[in-house]
Amino acid sequence: MEIQSHRLQADALAYLSRIGYDGELRPSVETLARLQECHLHTVPFENLDIIERIPLSLEVPDLIDKVVHRRRGGYCFELNALFGWLLRELGFSVTDLIARFWRGDSYPPPMRSHHVLQVTIGTVQYLCDVGGGGGTPCRPILLQEGLVQAQGKECYRVLIDPQFGWVLCGRKQDEWNWLYSFTKEPQLPSDYAMATYWCEHAPESKFTQNLILAIRTREGRHTVSGDEFRIYIGDEVTSFVPQTQKAYDEALLTYFGIEQAQNRMIPLNAQRR
Repeated sequence: MEIQSHRLQADALAYLSRIGYDGELRPSVETLARLQECHLHTVPFENLDIIERIPLSLEVPDLIDKVVHRRRGGYCFELNALFGWLLRELGFSVTDLIARFWRGDSYPPPMRSHHVLQVTIGTVQYLCDVGGGGGTPCRPILLQEGLVQAQGKECYRVLIDPQFGWVLCGRKQDEWNWLYSFTKEPQLPSDYAMATYWCEHAPESKFTQNLILAIRTREGRHTVSGDEFRIYIGDEVTSFVPQTQKAYDEALLTYFGIEQAQNRMIPLNAQRR
């Protein structure tokens, strides 16, 4: 692994330690898949700073501080920017793209508001995403139209739409649903400024309306919407609402690895005793 400086090497190694990756660093599809899985199982998707009105920074040093050193999470513009940086440090060829997130959108077509990555290994292109909130693939998706790609109990494929470009689809109960669409026009860091500003500040943005957390686990996933925690294990789900601030803080730490005492967090929506 060729690193430009000792400081960057330290940051890259700290990032690998943060996500629990101890495998080989050769830029292969196997390495990419393992890195993506490790990231999704350790770094939560979360909008705590947006709810708290703490301005976000997409500068890599700030993202390293937040995600690696303070062991926080983030949302797509933060997580995929940082993951793309790590992949480049490890010798991968990465192109930043922007997508329309169709899943859950009430008024389609949606605006471009999701950062995704195209990773090229040799002559083969893969879609990679660690900022989808637990509802997107856990491993890279080969960009080959129509190919059904199973990942455990999940199943995906990509198609090409004449208007919206490449479309990632997920199968649920024998029906294929659009997750998000994107074109292959490379994006610069400045190209995300307007989209992330809207997500952070617009009253109609889902990120300003409600607290959202999600993280994958080996058994399923953990999520939070508002005050409600949901713990998915296989096909079973358990939900609860912490009734004290202490219980809420303990749940954040237990299920998402976030320590309330080390970060400014939101006041709970529910009344606390």
